[in-house]
Amino acid sequence: MSRISGHRCPVTKCHLDAMPSHVLLEGMGPDAQVPAHLTRIPISLIKTSTDCTNKTVKGIVVHKGPLVQSADFILKSVIQEADSPPNPSSQNSSINVVLFGALAKDFSQAVNQGDVVVASGFTVSKSPTVHKDKLHPCNLLLSGDNACVYVSRQQPPPDPTSLPAIKRSTTLSTEASRGNKAPKYTYIPLGDLKSGCVVNVYGVVIFFKQPFKSRGTDYCSSLKITDQSNQKISCTIFCEKLEDHPKIFQIGDIVRMHRVKTQLFNNSVMLVNTFGFSVIAFDGAVGADLKPRTSSRSFHLDNEDLRTVEELRAWAASQALLPPVPTIPLSDVQPKAYFDLTCQLLAKAPIDSTCTLLRVWDGTRCPWTLLKVIVEPNVTEGPLSFSKEKENLIANILIYDNHVEFARQLKPGDFLRIYNLRAIPGSSKVPGLTRSQTLELDHLAFHLHGGTAYGRGIRVLPENSPDVQQLKRVLDAFTEVDELNDSELLEVWCTPPESLDGETGQPGTACCLRAVRGCSHDIRPVTLSELKRCRPGQVHHVRVQLRSYEPLRLHQALKLYCSQCTSMQEVPDDELVAGVFSEASRDSGACIPPPWALSGDVDVPRESPGSPKRSLCIHLSSQLMSEGKSKELIFLMGSTLEETCRLAASYRNIVPVRSSGGHLALLNLSAPFLFRGRKRFYGSDTSLMILYSWSKMCKRCSKAEVREPCAEGVEVIDEKTIAEALGVQLLQFVLLMKLELQDASDTLEAFLWRDAELFFSLSAEDLATSQEAQNHIKQTMESLCPPGGHTGERPWLNVCLTAYRAENDEGQNQTCYQICHTTISKPSCTQSDPEPA
Repeated sequence: MSRISGHRCPVTKCHLDAMPSHVLLEGMGPDAQVPAHLTRIPISLIKTSTDCTNKTVKGIVVHKGPLVQSADFILKSVIQEADSPPNPSSQNSSINVVLFGALAKDFSQAVNQGDVVVASGFTVSKSPTVHKDKLHPCNLLLSGDNACVYVSRQQPPPDPTSLPAIKRSTTLSTEASRGNKAPKYTYIPLGDLKSGCVVNVYGVVIFFKQPFKSRGTDYCSSLKITDQSNQKISCTIFCEKLEDHPKIFQIGDIVRMHRVKTQLFNNSVMLVNTFGFSVIAFDGAVGADLKPRTSSRSFHLDNEDLRTVEELRAWAASQALLPPVPTIPLSDVQPKAYFDLTCQLLAKAPIDSTCTLLRVWDGTRCPWTLLKVIVEPNVTEGPLSFSKEKENLIANILIYDNHVEFARQLKPGDFLRIYNLRAIPGSSKVPGLTRSQTLELDHLAFHLHGGTAYGRGIRVLPENSPDVQQLKRVLDAFTEVDELNDSELLEVWCTPPESLDGETGQPGTACCLRAVRGCSHDIRPVTLSELKRCRPGQVHHVRVQLRSYEPLRLHQALKLYCSQCTSMQEVPDDELVAGVFSEASRDSGACIPPPWALSGDVDVPRESPGSPKRSLCIHLSSQLMSEGKSKELIFLMGSTLEETCRLAASYRNIVPVRSSGGHLALLNLSAPFLFRGRKRFYGSDTSLMILYSWSKMCKRCSKAEVREPCAEGVEVIDEKTIAEALGVQLLQFVLLMKLELQDASDTLEAFLWRDAELFFSLSAEDLATSQEAQNHIKQTMESLCPPGGHTGERPWLNVCLTAYRAENDEGQNQTCYQICHTTISKPSCTQSDPEPA
C-alpha cells in the first residue's frame, strides 16, 4: 500500500516512487500500513457534524474524474464502502471525495478505478449535488498537510520480455549520437566564467537579435543569457550560414553552446563563437517538447542534458523570466504600441528599394481601421484579392531598410514571427504611393523600422513549431467560418413542403418538425455518398435523417467558449464549484480591503427557520454607494456555493472573493467569477479540459485582479463591465453536438456548433438557466431521433453542410462537416416528408 500525503518534498517530482510511501506486500490486509491510532468510520454514518479527528474512511474507487488545474489542482472521485456490494449508485455507501493541491495531482497519477483507498485528515461538507447524483448527502474534502490517502492494488506479474522502464521518452532519433562512445561534455555555470577560456554553457535567453548581415561575409546575431547564478552574459555569434545561428523564437528559450570563447569587454565577460562552435535551442516553457532546434545532423544529447533543460525551465518560470504574453494577436493591438506578431504571409510586393509590403493574417480582426496599401498587380507575389470576410482580417505591414533583403526570401504561406513591430496611428503617407490610392488619415499602420534595436527583425517559424500548430488551428477555424458566410444572405430561401395540402399526420409519427435552410446557396442537393467524394471547402445541401447524436445527456452539450482565443472548455459541475468555494472559505484570513472599498457584514438568508444565523463579510464600491447603488455589486468573502446562490436573489451582482496574502483576490476561475440571480458567468481558465487539443490558449486572456468597476456614465453595471474591471476574459455559453446523419446511400458525422442556436431557435445562455429551454432541446432531439424508433418514424431534414479540413488527435488531416444555416421549425402538423427516391 502506498501513502499519498498532501505534503510535498520541494526537491522531488510528482512520481509515486518519489513520495513518502509505505509499500504493502501482496497477501497482506489493506489496512496493514495505516497508523494504529486512526479509527475507521463507515461511510453511511458520516454527517457534517462528524468529528473527523483521527478518523479514516475506506472504499473502492468507483469513479475518478479528470485532474483540473487552475490556481491549484482539483480532482473529484467517488468511493464506495469497501465491504459493500459493487453498486456505485447506492446513496448510503458511496460518497464524493474532492482533493486539492499536490494531493489531487498525486492521486491522479497513483490511483486507478477499482483500487481500494483509505483516506484520513479529511473534512466533511454538505453535497450540493445530492439530488442530482443520488449519492451521499455529504462530501469528503482533502487538502493541506494533514490529508492523506493510502492506496492498495494487486501488482501485475513482471513481464520477463519487457525492457526496463524509462521515465522519460523523447522524439530524438539515434542521429543524436552515432559514435561508439558518446563524448562527455562539461558545462560551466555562467557565474564561474573566466576570461580567455573555451567553454560549453547552458543559458536562458533574456534578450536576442535575429541574425543580420555584417559588413563582411558573415551574418551576426547577438543574445544575452543567464542561469541560476543570475549572472547575465552577452554573446556575439558570427557565422557564414544563417542555419548555423541559434534558432531563438522568444525570450525564455534555452540555448546550449559548445566551444565558445570568453573575452573581457568593458570589464565584463562576454562570449564569442570559435572554431568548432555549435548551438542548439529549446523551448523554454515548462512542459513543452524537449526536441531541440538545430540544423546539425550530429549532436549529443543524453538524459543529463534533458534534466538540465528542465531545471532551467523550472528556474526561469520561478523567476518570471518568460514573458506573460510572447506575442500579441491583431485583435489586441493598441495604437503606438511595439509588439511581436505571429502570423502567416499571404502575399507580398515591393513598394520601392527601401520598403516592402507584407500582407499577413493571424485569424483575428484588429479593432482599429487599418491603412490600405494599393500596389501594382504585376509586382505582387501571391493572391491579388481575397474574400470580403478574409480581407477584414488581413494586415498590411511595411518592412523597411535592412529587413527588405530578408523579406525578398519569404514565400506566401510562410509562418512568421515579426519582432518589435510598431502600430502607428494617424498614418497618411505610404512610400511609392500610386495615383489610384488616396491619402488615408487616422488609420492604423504597421511598420517594421530598419535596424536591429530591441531585437527587431523577422523569423520564419518551422511547421512543427507549437506556435504554428496553434496558429493553424485558429486559421482553420476561420476557413470554416469563411465558407459558412460566403453568401450575403440577401434573401431567405426555404425548401417547400413536399407533403400534400390538407393531409394530417397520424398519431405517433414524428411529422411536426421540419428542417428549414436559411441560405442563398443555389446548388442542387447531393447524397451523402456524393458529398464524401467532394473536396473540402465547399457548401452542400443534403436531405437526410438523424440516425444518432452525442452527447445523449444533453446538458453535456453545453460548453464555455473564449471568443478571443477560440478555446472551448467544459462547464464545471456544482460538485467541483462547491469544492472551490469550500476551500476558499476555509482559507479566508485577515484581509486589508482596497482603498476604494467599504466593508461590512451581511446576514445569509436561512435555509430553514430552525437553521443557525450566519453573517458574511462583504466589500462594496464607495462610488456605487455614493450613487445609491449599494445593491448593484458586492464582493462576498467566505461563503459557500449554496449561500452565494441564496444571496444572489437580493443583490444584482455578486463577485466571490478570498483573502490572498492579506489582499482581496478572486476565486480560481474554475468557479464563476460573477453571480446574477440564477445566471453564472465564467472567465477563461486554461486548467479546464480544452477540446480538440487546443492548448495554452487563455493564459493571455485573463489577468485577474480585484478592482473597482468604473461606473461613471454607466446606467447598468453588466457582466462585461465587471469582467473588464477584474481583468477576466468573459466566456460565453455555446452548444456543441455531433450528429450522425443518414440517407439511402451512406452515413456521415457532422458537428452542430456555430449555428446551434439557430438550429434550436434558442440561446445557449437560456439553456444554462432555463429548464424550459432544456426540455425544448430534449423534445426536439427525441422527435428527430425517437428512442428505439424505426427509421421510418424519423423526419427527413433539408440541411446545409459545410466541409473543411482539420487535424485529428493524432495530428492527421481529415475532412470534417458542420451543419449551418439550418433551423428546426414546427409547422402545422402534416405527414412526414417522403423519403427521396
